[in-house]
Amino acid sequence: MSQSPVIEIRNLHKSYGPLEVLRGVDITAPQGHVVAMIGSSGSGKSTLLRCCNLLEDSQQGDVIFCGEPVRWRGTGMGRHPADRAQVTRIRTNLAMVFQSFNLWSHMTVLQNVMEAPVTVLKRDPQEVEAAARAYLAKVGIADKADAWPAQLSGGQQQRAAIARALCMEPKALLFDEPTSALDPELEQEVVRVIKALAEEGRTMIIVTHDMKLAADVAHHVVFLHQGRIEEEGPPERLFGDPQSERLRGFLSHAQG
Repeated sequence: MSQSPVIEIRNLHKSYGPLEVLRGVDITAPQGHVVAMIGSSGSGKSTLLRCCNLLEDSQQGDVIFCGEPVRWRGTGMGRHPADRAQVTRIRTNLAMVFQSFNLWSHMTVLQNVMEAPVTVLKRDPQEVEAAARAYLAKVGIADKADAWPAQLSGGQQQRAAIARALCMEPKALLFDEPTSALDPELEQEVVRVIKALAEEGRTMIIVTHDMKLAADVAHHVVFLHQGRIEEEGPPERLFGDPQSERLRGFLSHAQG
């Protein structure tokens, strides 16, 4: 795994008015690696993911995608990306899967999966349909292609959202609490898909409350506390021999 990082975050700061949510965070996701972010609610995990995908503007620090730094104009609360074409290019290569699925209710599952590659990437609809059906089969819901999202269980909707992300052929996948809205039995459907993607060597950053998922799929685990990295390292060390008192308390609560 000697390739250059797909995603680099350096000294990232993010505030909402006077509330400082991220206080100088560094994260690297090398090619083919899975990075899991854990931490209490409000620790900044989801905000960091949104800053990574440029859905949120950060006030300080660098966001680097495949060696290309995001260009900014302005400073502090007035800082914004300087090149909208660059933002679009990065976003189309960083597919995000949200906690709440975010499927379009007026489109079938197949139409949901096809929409962005056809309209954003201008790819041939026939080629996209073949790919979309293949990705639906990959996540185990090929038979739901013509169904409406409302006809699917939560686990099926989340797997459709993963197929939609994969159909963009992204360089990395970002997961924001992909299983937290699901019942335990439906959660396992999604966990199996994420594990399969990790085994394929997909580059992923996963924000999760599921410590077993983090331990099973991640190469590197980051524990965020109040907007800073409290501890990080390989999962076997972080979960097996946590050094920080805060991390020990968090894991005790999460596992209890």
